[in-house]
Order: sequence, then structure tokens, then C-alpha cells
Amino acid sequence: MTDELKQSLRRTWGYDSFRPFQEKAMRAVLAGRDSLVVLPTGGGKSLCFQAPATVLPGTALVVSPLISLMKDQIDALGECGVPAARLDSTLEPPERAEVMARLRGGELKLLYLAPERLLSEGFLDRLEEVELSFVAVDEAHCVSFWGHDFRPEYRELGCLKSALSGIPVHAYTATATARVREDVIAQLGLVDPEILVGDFDRPNLVYRTARRADLSRQLGKVLARHEGESGIVYCIRRADVDDLCAELRAEGHRALPYHAGLSAADRKANQEAFIHEEAELIVATVAFGMGIDKPNVRFVVHAGMPKSLEHYQQESGRAGRDGLEAECLLLYAPGDYGVWKQIQRELKGDALESAMAKLNAIYAYCTGIECRHRALSAYFGQFLPEKSCEACDVCLGDLTYAPKALEIAQKILSCVLRLREGFGAEYTCLTLTGSKEKRILRNGHDRLSTYGLLADQPRRSARDWIEQLVTQGYLAKAGEYATLSVTQSGRRALRGDETPRLLAPAAARPARKSRVAAESWEGVDETLFERLRVLRKRLADERGVPAYVVFGDAALRDLARLKPRTSEEFLSAHGVGEKKRDQFGAVFLEEIAAHAATGVGGDSS
Repeated sequence: MTDELKQSLRRTWGYDSFRPFQEKAMRAVLAGRDSLVVLPTGGGKSLCFQAPATVLPGTALVVSPLISLMKDQIDALGECGVPAARLDSTLEPPERAEVMARLRGGELKLLYLAPERLLSEGFLDRLEEVELSFVAVDEAHCVSFWGHDFRPEYRELGCLKSALSGIPVHAYTATATARVREDVIAQLGLVDPEILVGDFDRPNLVYRTARRADLSRQLGKVLARHEGESGIVYCIRRADVDDLCAELRAEGHRALPYHAGLSAADRKANQEAFIHEEAELIVATVAFGMGIDKPNVRFVVHAGMPKSLEHYQQESGRAGRDGLEAECLLLYAPGDYGVWKQIQRELKGDALESAMAKLNAIYAYCTGIECRHRALSAYFGQFLPEKSCEACDVCLGDLTYAPKALEIAQKILSCVLRLREGFGAEYTCLTLTGSKEKRILRNGHDRLSTYGLLADQPRRSARDWIEQLVTQGYLAKAGEYATLSVTQSGRRALRGDETPRLLAPAAARPARKSRVAAESWEGVDETLFERLRVLRKRLADERGVPAYVVFGDAALRDLARLKPRTSEEFLSAHGVGEKKRDQFGAVFLEEIAAHAATGVGGDSS
């Protein structure tokens, strides 16, 4: 059956090989063994259950949390010739009856539905007359209380193993720590599951992190680098979304807002406009994203710090799902920490402790100067051996380091000791920069020998240096008020036995191109690529589907690289299966021939 699977992969999706862990995940499905599969966004986890469903007898049930996500996947499957359908609240009774008739008739290979629908009264009993191949629980982290997007209705899926006796259950997610994985297995009752945890690193994403100073200017640079391309901008508050979206629209950008304060109809309309490329930008809170299966998002900007690295990994991971290069910029300010702390003030006990630990981890990431790819992987328990990822601000040399870092560090560490390790970072910063605030004067700290030692430096720089010393382990924070103390490494630095690295504001310079970006454009006729993008959009609009359902950017780049002249050559492009060759081959070959006749264009090198 493995040979049938490979044939289906080539014929249906136009892929000649598996991505890492995909083959093992698919083999578990074919073997009828329960499984838990953790693959990062863009790792091809949907294909892990879609491809086996096409070769196994019967219908696969796919549990999915959002209607938009179901619709996108079914549209894409339909264009590939795979019979799939969904049952949800938007369907009229005759439509639901038609889907059930197709299900009972064995016409469907995949049926998508929400957990509420699957567990609704009597529905599982109706499945007794249906031949089922397996159940796939997508976005499985929603099962776990310890996950970053817990949903109570998902918790009830634990009944499936007993209700559908003998039917394998497979759980799929992009983000899950070890604790979450254990909880998902326990709650779903998976029996001796195959556990596959892919590489959390996304080498095609270029991570950059910067102190938020002038949001309009900083965001403007990103938009200039990605003119005409799709992107997402995340904000913490709804008001920030509305203000920033209005500003971008005033500047001529096709931007739309998305947050829980909008009506369901407006959210749906804005999301559809983004998916169909009628809008190039979505400005959103974290309410936006899980239902998005748009592979050609070329950049994600966080205009404020997320509340955890799990959220950041998931949200930034919505860029570059097609495997091509994409940019992820995180703009933060120390005040973001306080905003999230205030938002989470109602949490108690373990929940509060967990939330604060996650908040401290993301803030350490923002202020750190370790390779971003290595830092993210380490958080999820994985180690990157590469010395340079060539895809983050640290490794691309975007950052510059402060001269006399040891001297600066010693001044800061000495001040913490003079303050008897009883104050937080902000108070220490004020003391070092010579503040005349009443509390400094009242405490007599203007008379300390370390008072004003960094008065010649911008307060923002001094504050950042304190956080960098915390991140590097020279200072530690403790207690409710995050008071600073000097660690053993800090004492060695005071003696001059260790030298920290401290950042200076980066000099203005053009952003360097990552290795992945250079490789993905090699040999591509960019003029032809743009012509094919226009053609793709027209064909998608005629069919009422997103452009990427016709062809992804990776397929278009390969076509603009190979410039096929025959139907067989067209089939050799990445992501071109037989069904799409038959549907679109003639019109694309005509466009490629017309471009060749103009004699215009060339590769990007």
C-alpha cells in the first residue's frame, strides 16, 4: 500500500517525495495504529492524513475547529480531484442531507466536521452504517488545558475510542510541549500511539526582533520589502488594530482589521478578502489565524510582544507555509510585559504561574542576542547544531554590539549590589541614568556611588542592557516584583573574568537576504513569475477559490524556472499533479509561450 501512497502523492498533489516525518506519519495511518504527530506550521501535517485517506477503503473523519479551515482544505482537495465534504452550521438542511447521502454511499474520502457536530446527539450512532478508515483530530493542542488554545469541546473527544470501537484515532498539531503531548494522549485515550515530533525549526523563516521605537517607520520598511505580497500584522489590543489599520489604509495599503470586537459577518468578509488576495494585509489580534491555510503569506509582523513563545511560534509560523522564504519581525517594548501581566491578573495558582513563566520566556527571547532559530528550538526541547542559521538578525549581522560592554555591565551589576538587590529593572535603570524621581531621592539612592554612572546613555539603552544581562545569566529576577540579583556569572563579570555581549542600536543598513531566499529564487524568471501570478488570480476568481488553490507560489516559481513547453514538461514542475495539469496546463503553457515570444525577462541572479 506504500507504493499506492507514493503514486497518489505524485498523481494527486504533484509531489515526488515526502517531507521529514511525513512518511512515518502516513505509515502509522496505513498500519491502523493510533498516532500523535507534531509538525511545525508549513511542515505538511494535513497531507499526513489526507494522502492515506485516498488509498484506504472507507471515509476518514477530520475533526477541525473552524469552518474557514475546513472550507479551505476542501476547496484545495477538490481542485486535486479528492472527494471531500464538510458538515457545519452554515449548510442548509438540503445541503447537509446531500453530504450524509454521499457519506452513506461511500463517495467521500474525507469528511470534515467540528467536535460539536461529531459529538451531537445521535450522530455517532448514524456512523455505524458507514465504513470509516480513521479519525484525524486536527489542531489537537486544543485538547490540552496546558496548550496555548485550550477548547473545552475538544476535551470531550476522549469518548471516540470507545464510541467508534476499533477505529484508529490520530492527533495532529503544530505546537505542543512535552507536557501538552502527554495530556493529548491521555485525554484522547490513544492506545500505544506512534509519537512523531518533527523539527520545530522553520529554516525558511527569517526572524528579526527589535525594540519598538517608531512603529510607522519600522513597519514601513517591511512593507517596502514585500510590496504587493500578503502579510499579517498582529497587535495586542483591539484599539491598536483599528488605529494601525486606519493609518495603513490612509497610506494606500489594502489593509483590513480582524478582532473579536467586529461582527462575525465582518470578520468572515475580511478573512475571505485576505485569502482571495483582495486585501494584501490583515491587521489583527490573536483572534486571527488558526483558520488560515494560506501558504503564500510572505511576512508576519508583531507590533507588540506576544504572551508566550508558543503563541509566537504559531503566529509567526503562518508565514511561509509553502516552504519559500518569509520574514517574521517582532517589535516589542518593556511596557508590553506589563500589559500582558495586567490582562492575566485574574488567573490563579498553577495557571498564573504557568502564564508568568511563559511571559518571562518570551521577554527573554525579545531581549536576547542568541540565534533566534536556536532559541526557539531550545524552548521546545530541541538543539540546533548549526553555528549560523543565516536566517535571523543575529546570524545575518543585522545587530551591532556596544563597545566597552564589560565596563557597562560592571556599572550595572555594581548598582544592583549597591541597591542591596532589592529593586527591579526599571528602578535600577533610573538610578543608573541619574533620575530625579521622588522615590529615588526619598530613598537616598542619588547618593550612591553608582548613581548616574550611565547618565550619558539613553535611558532606553540602559534598560535594554539590564534585560540583556538577565537573558545572558549575569542578573536574575525573582518574586512578584521581579527584583534583580547578581548571579555567580555576574560576580565573575565584576572581577573581569567574563565579558557579556551588549547590543548597540543597529546602524541603518539594508536587510540582508537569507540563504533560503537566495536559493528559492535561483534561476527564476521573475517577470514570467509575475505574469503567472496574474493568470493564477484570474483563474481563481473565475472558480471562486483562493489563488493558492490553483497553484502555490512554489509551483509558479518552478514553472518560471523550467519554462515548460509540453504537457509532460509541465507535469514535472513541483506541486503539479495530473488533475491540475489537465485543468490548467494548456492556459499556463500558452502564457509561458507568449512570454518567451516577447524575449523579455531572465533569472533573478
